Amino acid sequence: MKKKINTTILKTSMFAAISSVLIAVTSCNNRTETNDSKEVAEEHNEAKFTNAKEDDAQFLVDAAEINLEEIQLGQLAQNSSVMPDVKELGVMMVKDHTKALNDLQALAAKKQITLPTSITKDGENSYKKLSEKTGSDFDKEYCDLMVKGHKDAIHKFEKASTDSTDADIQSWAATMLVVLRTHLDHSLVCQNKCSKM
Repeated sequence: MKKKINTTILKTSMFAAISSVLIAVTSCNNRTETNDSKEVAEEHNEAKFTNAKEDDAQFLVDAAEINLEEIQLGQLAQNSSVMPDVKELGVMMVKDHTKALNDLQALAAKKQITLPTSITKDGENSYKKLSEKTGSDFDKEYCDLMVKGHKDAIHKFEKASTDSTDADIQSWAATMLVVLRTHLDHSLVCQNKCSKM
């Protein structure tokens, strides 16, 4: 003879289990929303990798951050610049860094590395400060940001092109150095023109 299961007890148990899952999911979601995208990516990678692989993951996270910021600032330059050369620089940044980001995302997926999906809080602050500038002040500030940003990026990419333990990451970093040096050259030319205005 089969025992009848008390449906009230079964329903109560199921409700309790579902509630626990929903609370856990909600608390995880709330925690993620308070962190910026780069911090979330770094946490995921730290949980997956150690030592040299973690260094490679950090480099790709930093590279994604650079690309995301350059794309947004380049879009702003296209809309806000008064100098044709600076507008062209913005176009170049969006085009080249969008391609670089797409290549980077494919590389990271292959290596199972988590990347940020939006600019960091620092990037948002840079964007906000730049967006408050107008005319030649905007152009000068944008060019200054591009020169400084690309010098910093070149340093990181040079290090990765020699120190990375992953041949694919080394190769991608070396390829990107050519693009970053071209960007720096154009940024310096624009910066020089802005200083003469």
